[in-house]
Amino acid sequence: MTQEQLAESFEEQRSRLRAVAYRLLGSTGEADDAVQEAWLRLSRTDADEIENLDGWLTTVVARVSLNMLRSRRTRREEPLGPYIPQPILDRPDQSDPEHEALLGDSVGLALLVVLETLTPAERLAYVLHDMFGIPFEEVAPIVERSPQATRQLASRARRRIRDEAPAPDGDVANQWQVVDAFLAAARDGNFEALLEILDPDVVLRADFGPVGGSREVRGAELVMGQALAYARVGLVIRPVLVNGLPGAVTTLEGEIFSVGAVTIRGGRIAALDFLADPERLRRLDLSILEAA
Repeated sequence: MTQEQLAESFEEQRSRLRAVAYRLLGSTGEADDAVQEAWLRLSRTDADEIENLDGWLTTVVARVSLNMLRSRRTRREEPLGPYIPQPILDRPDQSDPEHEALLGDSVGLALLVVLETLTPAERLAYVLHDMFGIPFEEVAPIVERSPQATRQLASRARRRIRDEAPAPDGDVANQWQVVDAFLAAARDGNFEALLEILDPDVVLRADFGPVGGSREVRGAELVMGQALAYARVGLVIRPVLVNGLPGAVTTLEGEIFSVGAVTIRGGRIAALDFLADPERLRRLDLSILEAA
């Protein structure tokens, strides 16, 4: 295989490899780094000796991502609350095809938040097996476990995700109606309407970064209190799709304040996830707001 043919084969896999890496790392920048490292390793390898190029590339991206996750855990101080990964933003009425390929239909922000609470090995076992259908026998060598132990890793991850990241409703138009009703009720201070819209076990997670810290609030009444408090601050709310689900970018006195995603299950809000870390917000691509 010539270098040109090898490059063509790699480009055919790039989109899928980025999707794997983003689920493992929760960052497009780190995902791109992992995919680039896979290409560098491939370019230094005799590709004619690789029997299954797709599988080889996936394994390399997974190993690189696993090392990045382990390094991240040693660098980052033990968080006092939830960590909100990098959100992917789109206009409320139109998704970027590249973003659709990256996200598929299963990577809402709430899921990524829960993935951040898993060990690196649990996260990798779950993502590779449950999201991409890779057999445990092939995942096991990457996490240096037996297939049975790898199955248990994925099972623990699956239980955590089932409990903490409920699958959202499928109809995005109906979800927007719920979001609109929530914002109107918060703006009007309508307690009864808010309690009707919020799931009794709703969770609100907010990440203000190293300086502001993180916080988590559970239960409809407590979350309602938070919603009413922020409604009085004077935030300007711009609707956007956040990882394919309804959300918003808020600004305060012309400065970006937060990016939030809403997870709706059974017609009620089950989760609210906000990134409000000023430094990380400054690095987000907000060009969709200019086009809106």
